[in-house]
Amino acid sequence: MHPNDGRVVSNFIVQALKNQEITVYGDGSQTRSFCYSDDMIEGILQMMNGPDDFIGPINLGNPYESGILQLAELIIKLIGSRSKIIFKQLPQDDPLHRQPDITLAKERFNWRPKIDLDEGLKRTIEYFRTIVPDLPPHFTTLNV
Repeated sequence: MHPNDGRVVSNFIVQALKNQEITVYGDGSQTRSFCYSDDMIEGILQMMNGPDDFIGPINLGNPYESGILQLAELIIKLIGSRSKIIFKQLPQDDPLHRQPDITLAKERFNWRPKIDLDEGLKRTIEYFRTIVPDLPPHFTTLNV
């Protein structure tokens, strides 16, 4: 992930690491399903190495939804950030829910994500600590 890729996880982590305001659109009740990259790669490999008669399509991802406000609060807590959450108007085209149905992946490949949101965030935060310049000096370890 790139620190400036515009995705919610990278945005929130970088903002929290820098003690900047974290922008939540709407009231934060919209949900997303976050899947750690190692799990996604494992699912793709299982699909690619699967039987020749199965070409898909197949959904991969995490079937558990998390609220956007909940995500922001969790990232602030894990980092020990002084960031404040601010709210802005929800764009009209922003979906309220995103959740993949991974039934076929479970049935065909016995695949499901193994890394939960907390663990995935901890790993991602540690990654961003190594690539984001000019972090406050007290942000050297996770606040767990």
